Amino acid sequence: MEALGITLQQLLTQLVSFLILFFLLYKLAYGPIMGMLDSRAQKIKESLEAAETARLEAASSAEKVEAEIAEARVEGQKIVAEARDAAAKLRDQEQERAREEVETMLERARAEIGREKDSAVEEVRKEFASLAITAAERIVEGSLDPKSHSSLIDKVLEEGLSERKN
Repeated sequence: MEALGITLQQLLTQLVSFLILFFLLYKLAYGPIMGMLDSRAQKIKESLEAAETARLEAASSAEKVEAEIAEARVEGQKIVAEARDAAAKLRDQEQERAREEVETMLERARAEIGREKDSAVEEVRKEFASLAITAAERIVEGSLDPKSHSSLIDKVLEEGLSERKN
């Protein structure tokens, strides 16, 4: 090796210097750098796991939200249907109540009309009887006895009523 210009003493010195330098670098630089790199790798791994967990939770939450929205939509449709049914029932009840009121009013009106008609007929009979008596007195020029007076009134009334009905 001497031909190459390397002596044993130089080789040992350089070898010892290299080992000392290697030891110092390993203790002072390599260990902390590797520790820092390992720490960084661990943080990245944890961040990736956390991101994956967050993604899964977000997907799960999205599914839950979709399910809740679908459930709320169904519930809303149910409420709307119930409201429509209730409105239809109320409308039908109100229509039935209105019909009953109209029927009641019509019955009252018919009864009132019947009473008014009966009253009017009775009044016409009285007027007619009075007129018949007056006419009979003028025709006979005197008064009749009560029995013939009544029979004449009845006869005139019957004729008057039969004429009105025709």
